[in-house]
Amino acid sequence: MGNREKSILEDMDGKKRLFNLHCNGGVFNLGHRNTELIEVLTTALEDLDIGNHHLLSRERAELASMLADLMPKDLNVTIFGVSGGEAVDVSIKVARGFTGRTGIISAKGGYHGHTGLALAAGDEQYRKPFGPQAHGFSQVPFADLSALAESINERTAAVILETIPATMGIIIPELDYIQGVRRLCDENGVLLILDEVQTGLGRTGKLWAFEHYDILPDIVVLGKGLSGGVYPISATVIREPLEQVFHPDPFIHISTFGGAEVGCRVAKKVLEISSSPDFLSHVNTLADDFKKGLTEIQTKHSRFFLELRQCGLMMGLKLKDDISGPILTKTAYDNDLLMVYANNDQSVCQCLPPLNMDLDDVNYVMTQLDKALSSAKLLRPIAKGKKAIESVWKKITIQ
Repeated sequence: MGNREKSILEDMDGKKRLFNLHCNGGVFNLGHRNTELIEVLTTALEDLDIGNHHLLSRERAELASMLADLMPKDLNVTIFGVSGGEAVDVSIKVARGFTGRTGIISAKGGYHGHTGLALAAGDEQYRKPFGPQAHGFSQVPFADLSALAESINERTAAVILETIPATMGIIIPELDYIQGVRRLCDENGVLLILDEVQTGLGRTGKLWAFEHYDILPDIVVLGKGLSGGVYPISATVIREPLEQVFHPDPFIHISTFGGAEVGCRVAKKVLEISSSPDFLSHVNTLADDFKKGLTEIQTKHSRFFLELRQCGLMMGLKLKDDISGPILTKTAYDNDLLMVYANNDQSVCQCLPPLNMDLDDVNYVMTQLDKALSSAKLLRPIAKGKKAIESVWKKITIQ
């Protein structure tokens, strides 16, 4: 990456300009080098550094208070970290510590990070190179209540899900499913952890994606966008009764750089912007414009672009087959758009634009995407043929 500003980033030579429709999974919800956030960070450096996790901190307390105010009911205790993976690790530790159980159930095709416990809750492809599966972790198909019910037992501490799984291909769950998961957890004394690292902070048109489903999770994991793209910070927000895990020893979990004080100032500004009714209204207006434009394009390219998956500005373009996602990623780049296919379902291209992009830019994006889809349709038979030849050749050489 070279220069970057608002919705645009350049390559290192400054010869290629891309409109960012990926935002690093939501890191750049508020665009690149947001001037308000840079000003906050610059000002914070005049009197703050990262702080000391052994000592009380006004900055961390104020950010935690702000999160408590923006979360429903008794979701009012926050543990800060540096990355989403670290925040997931904390959520699993709290669930195990509070329940006295070890079992953690996650969804096949989901993604929760590359650190220890977060990695264990993910798919085999991410953890297999690093040794055997950690004890106590299991997976069930997403959106399958029967499979979840069969997997929950007296050893289950928590179910962890992305409210809308991005790496799985932007699967928009039905209301009955999410509410059913909550009900199963309640009936079995199991905690519900919702990973909102990508879906939180206005991405879906509401501040928190779980608000669409009228439930109260026990733990919410936040990251990526909380940083404003300028200072890493994450948060594990837990319901108040779960705090007792830390009462015998408050230092049973620490994070040296978690909740760095300069980062807390930035995160407070992120929350102020993202929770504004005017901001969320803008997100929903953008979402309506994207839906209109993408629906028209889908009709035009219906044999290649099969389905639009959308909740606010969390969007997935379901394409013809697994080779189509990488191809559209390439042809989108050729047409000055940064899009990335979903790694656990490569037939889906993710579309995650900045939440504060200009309304006038939607038409430009649609024009370029239309061109990219036309090119992708032409390239697919060639790529598919090459892939088939490589597959046959591989079998021959192995034999």
